[in-house]
Amino acid sequence: MEQFDVIIIGAGAAGLFCAAQAGQRGRRVLLLDNGKKPGRKILMSGGGRCNFTNLYTEPAAYLSHNPHFCKSALARYTQWDFIDLVNRHGIAWHEKTLGQLFCDDSAQQIVDLLLAECDKGNVSLRLRSEVLSVERDDGGYTLQLNGSTVQAEKLVIASGGLSMPGLGASPFGYKIAEQFGLSVFPTRAALVPFTLHKPLLEQLQTLSGVALETTIDAQDGTRFKEAMLFTHRGLSGPAVLQISSYWLPGEFVTIDLSPATPLDAFLTAQREAHPNLSLKNSLAKILPKRLVEVLQALKVVPDITLKQLNSKQQTELVQTLHAWRIQPNGTEGYRTAEVTLGGVDTTQLSSKTMEARAVPGLYFIGEVADVTGWLGGYNFQWAWSSAWACAQAL
Repeated sequence: MEQFDVIIIGAGAAGLFCAAQAGQRGRRVLLLDNGKKPGRKILMSGGGRCNFTNLYTEPAAYLSHNPHFCKSALARYTQWDFIDLVNRHGIAWHEKTLGQLFCDDSAQQIVDLLLAECDKGNVSLRLRSEVLSVERDDGGYTLQLNGSTVQAEKLVIASGGLSMPGLGASPFGYKIAEQFGLSVFPTRAALVPFTLHKPLLEQLQTLSGVALETTIDAQDGTRFKEAMLFTHRGLSGPAVLQISSYWLPGEFVTIDLSPATPLDAFLTAQREAHPNLSLKNSLAKILPKRLVEVLQALKVVPDITLKQLNSKQQTELVQTLHAWRIQPNGTEGYRTAEVTLGGVDTTQLSSKTMEARAVPGLYFIGEVADVTGWLGGYNFQWAWSSAWACAQAL
């Protein structure tokens, strides 16, 4: 039976980084993953360019039943620390919008960085390794793998959530938590597109591919101002992905289709300047033309000229376009979700070390824990920060 100081399950962002950090601190580390290659989700992220952190990372950008939990790790290993590591590896990067940092070239560079750091720490990486059972005794943890048995004093679960099952996502980490008596909050897909009910979906399907800047509000008052995209199944784009983390089935979302232009003043000015212009063509100056045509077909936009538009019609139109209420049918689910909401109850973990308080030597890092960031590099930063905090304690 092979002996290690630490076994880490899951060679994603958190697992790779934790393994590298622990290995460089002199720990004998075995990193296991059930896939053919490490960092599969990293390679897919950011359109293949990996949105590896966010300049504006702060605890307020994270959802958790225990909102204070993420503060310690985020403060001790910050976005600036990871940016420094990226720079040391000579990886060129750029800021897109809202503090989101991407590789200039490819997400493979971040995986290569993590593997190089693991090599520096003499980490043993074993792929296609299925963990059949985990047992704990006074000596630590014994794992039965497909073909071997390994043992370590400490065990780190970095197996991620349920999002993107095609990349090997599974409930493994939650099952281990429950096996050792830890509670797990119900999970659901987050940062995920909305699907729509049939009549509305059929009416909006011709808009597939149309995008526009919006402000979107959830029923709890949470608001995001980003782009929205119409799809053949419903609504997507950054604004929708963001608000999906705050939406519950049955609830409405409210969308401002013209957040940059107050429509009442715009229409009044347009009427004075071009009274004979159709309302449709006037609105098409600030909204996508295809959207205005669909809104006209839905009887939201009257088929009249500006001088025919009376004050009651204008008030109703302005209210509708600035606060378009939609009740999603659901979401696209884990298949396309970027992350998983819920997970291991963090009140049972040390915010300093990520160790289970009641189970010495057992740690949970990254997405498996009940900490979910906004879209835009926040979840990667949680992976780096939680992994670093854990590695210091191994």
